[in-house]
Amino acid sequence: MNLFQLRAFDAVAREGSFTRAAARLFISQPAVTGHIKTLEEHYQITLLRRTARRVELTEEGIKLAAITRAMFGLVDEAQVMLEANRQLLTGRLEVAADGPHLVMPMLASLRERYPGITVNLRLGNAQDTLAALLSEHADVAVLTEVEPRKGLMLRPLKASRICALVPSGHPWQALSGGVEMAQLDQVIMVLREPASTTRRTFDLACEQAGVSPRVLLELDSREAVTEAVAAQLGMGIVSSAEVSQDPRVHAVPINGQGLTNRHLLGCMERRAQLRLIKAFMELAPSYPA
Repeated sequence: MNLFQLRAFDAVAREGSFTRAAARLFISQPAVTGHIKTLEEHYQITLLRRTARRVELTEEGIKLAAITRAMFGLVDEAQVMLEANRQLLTGRLEVAADGPHLVMPMLASLRERYPGITVNLRLGNAQDTLAALLSEHADVAVLTEVEPRKGLMLRPLKASRICALVPSGHPWQALSGGVEMAQLDQVIMVLREPASTTRRTFDLACEQAGVSPRVLLELDSREAVTEAVAAQLGMGIVSSAEVSQDPRVHAVPINGQGLTNRHLLGCMERRAQLRLIKAFMELAPSYPA
């Protein structure tokens, strides 16, 4: 069995692209293609489907990817042990986050301390971010409202509160003490999709307070909510950790119970001592509250 071929396959499986796999391995794209072609021909198996836009794993490819991910994960751990005393100068870190606002200052701190590290950042909703971490497509992740589970290491970052998002000039903008939950009853709102963590927290708080906003639009991104509020289609909600500097909108505190979210930094326990992951996780205690 040729480990170079397996390493090439593993890189394509992780990256979903021959080009990105080549960059990951610091070899040419034809070399990656050749390794995988030889592997498939030798074992008379199809591991990848190549389309115009992306590379997809076959059923056999999915099974092999699970093995190679674990196998080369152990190789990475062996490298950590052998290089424990070397200075952290280079490397690549896969980071996932359910929003940009908390992770960007951490990436800035990482770059300041270790300028040679390359970071690949993937942004998605809370479910996608957690899934990326658990499947080890991400090394570390910034998460919101994740419960402890076996094999997952979590460190607290900060807490945030849900605020009302109103268009600039709205009467509530002048309320220094914020608004009460009861004032949101029957108010026309534009909100994230129900699967959004911020939306779930808000819906539960409304239910507990006996408040029923009128949801006019459900949108799949924070940016879309901001645009809808700016267009005066309704009021939105936003986490205090993700308040936009857009002058067209204004965040107003909401007074009530159950409007707090916890943000955490996570990695898989078995990989916590990998040098790049450890370096990033150590940024958590110094993150401003």
